[in-house]
Amino acid sequence: MNILEEKLIQQFDELIKEGDQLNSFINRSSSGLRAAEITQVSAWVSRAGQLIKNVSSETSLYYRQFSSPLDKMGVNFYNLHSDNFEHFAMLVGCLQATYADFKIGLLRDIRTLLRAEIFGDFLEMAEYLLTEGYKDASAVLLGAVLEDSLRKLATKLGVETANPDGSPKNLERLNQDLYKADAYDKLLHKQVTSWADLRNKAAHGEFGKYDMDQVRSMLLFVQKFCSDHLS
Repeated sequence: MNILEEKLIQQFDELIKEGDQLNSFINRSSSGLRAAEITQVSAWVSRAGQLIKNVSSETSLYYRQFSSPLDKMGVNFYNLHSDNFEHFAMLVGCLQATYADFKIGLLRDIRTLLRAEIFGDFLEMAEYLLTEGYKDASAVLLGAVLEDSLRKLATKLGVETANPDGSPKNLERLNQDLYKADAYDKLLHKQVTSWADLRNKAAHGEFGKYDMDQVRSMLLFVQKFCSDHLS
């Protein structure tokens, strides 16, 4: 477990404990909360929501379920007392469910493992993931870096980066078009094709079809490609 994961777990533990305490207090409250208590609840909601978004994403089911009561009730959300507390209890339950999945690895993706600002670029992020043993997340990220690099190279050379319908070309199509435009030779074209295939396996959950050494080789290739063609 790396330092960031330890910090996230600590945050989960603290917020779940505080959420349980607030829930218990609200259940005993016969009238609406006072200003100071609303402030405490509001701070908890903000911190819990941000934590869920950090370990999943803004479009994840976890975050959407957490946000739903807030979106539906608006300012009325904070009208909390013993006869009106279920919507707050839902948020506590959502945080607990997110934590449970986080602990067993279901949320162990790039967003969970690190924050982008820790690193200078995505290649550093991919290298870090690999050194921590997360070959699959590293492979997906390296594939994204490679595709972005091909897109930048295509723009630099005047090769079209969009399909006729306006959608962006994928890695394979960019590779083919750059080869046809003599951006690089047949050997490099085949190498890009090979790494694109590994990226697709990682993206589709075929984790047993490649190993750590292959991802290390992919990292070295992408680093050299960026240095040779984009510097």
